[in-house]
Amino acid sequence: MRALVLMAGLFALFGCVTWLNGVLIPFLKLVCQLNTVEALLVTFAFYIAYFVMAIPSARVLAVTGYRHGMAVGLGVMSVGTLIFVPAALERSYELFLAGLFIQGTGLCLLQTAANPYVIILGPPQSAARRVSVMGVCNKLAGVISPMLLGALVFAGFGDVRNLMSEAHTAAALSHLAVRLIEPYVGMAVGLLVLAVGVEKSGLPEPEESAGAEPDAHADSGFQLSRYPLLIFGFWALFFEMAVEVIAGDTIILYGEALHFPIETARFFASLTLGAMVLGYGLGIVLVPKRLKQERALAWSAALGIVLTIGIIITHGMSSVLFVASLGFANAVLWPAIFPLALTGLGKHTKTGAAIMIMAIIGGAVVPPAYGLLARFIGNRDAYIALVPMYAVILGYAVFAQKRIRMNQAQLESFT
Repeated sequence: MRALVLMAGLFALFGCVTWLNGVLIPFLKLVCQLNTVEALLVTFAFYIAYFVMAIPSARVLAVTGYRHGMAVGLGVMSVGTLIFVPAALERSYELFLAGLFIQGTGLCLLQTAANPYVIILGPPQSAARRVSVMGVCNKLAGVISPMLLGALVFAGFGDVRNLMSEAHTAAALSHLAVRLIEPYVGMAVGLLVLAVGVEKSGLPEPEESAGAEPDAHADSGFQLSRYPLLIFGFWALFFEMAVEVIAGDTIILYGEALHFPIETARFFASLTLGAMVLGYGLGIVLVPKRLKQERALAWSAALGIVLTIGIIITHGMSSVLFVASLGFANAVLWPAIFPLALTGLGKHTKTGAAIMIMAIIGGAVVPPAYGLLARFIGNRDAYIALVPMYAVILGYAVFAQKRIRMNQAQLESFT
């Protein structure tokens, strides 16, 4: 329980850092004078780190173990956060992207350790429930942190926009940019304090076989082809990250495109995360006692398709609320996909977790593609791209259900 409480704190930290991107995108779009595609490169720089650094993270964890690896990840994140100071002073978009990449690198190491750690700490059948509890902490922090950052940096935002045609625009933008310094310095200090706390916590190192089902290949070398749940799970999580990031990080831009003032639109990302918290709460109650995690995954993916259609056929605030409601549909996706994909990996859990963390690249490459599509067909109609993504996740839920039944039948036959 003590270990899970500490994990809950770390997942809250993930939420604080990750979901600030929804605020940073419109902020940097103005401060650095970017178009929509360039602004959405914020998500690319942040999430591409997961793909690039996932396998190295697994190797680091193999040497350091979970606890030391988490402390290192927090230290790396603090470095990336401090880069925001010179980036804000220089209004350098490139430095902002570098800081985001380094933040993502630290989070990659943390996620590679924390997700399998939570799964291993209990029986596999209830893994989605434990991850859902972590998700509540993640998204509650994600609801609060963008609101706080938005309150600090968006004051007078509209006034600066009104100055865009005047000679002192550059000075006004520089004054606006330095507002990022104080919150990000505070965040860096908090990360370093938490790194020391994790290092001295005495966090137990669990046996990786504890939460895994028996597997005929568990004692042999890792071969990806032997684990179809992991292979398909990679692509399911790839698209899960895509739909989650699009729902959370494009909603403010979408609100602006619908002519909502930024002082109102800045709260829209918190609506998405609030909907996710409700979804997590329902998952905690239902999974696994009343609903198996693979069936919950199927229902959630199907709901995502329905809500996406709702975005396209409605207008104004109704359409925005449908985007926010995607958070509810997305809530159970990660908690169900991740443990299903790691089923039966045993001593290869760290490697499997690293492969799954690489799938977070979906949050890097797809949102800018959405931005490009939106330039041609409009922000609202571009959401249609989510439908095939949810269809892939739905397919994985069906595949996982069949695969688990087959494995159970084989086990019963053997016994």
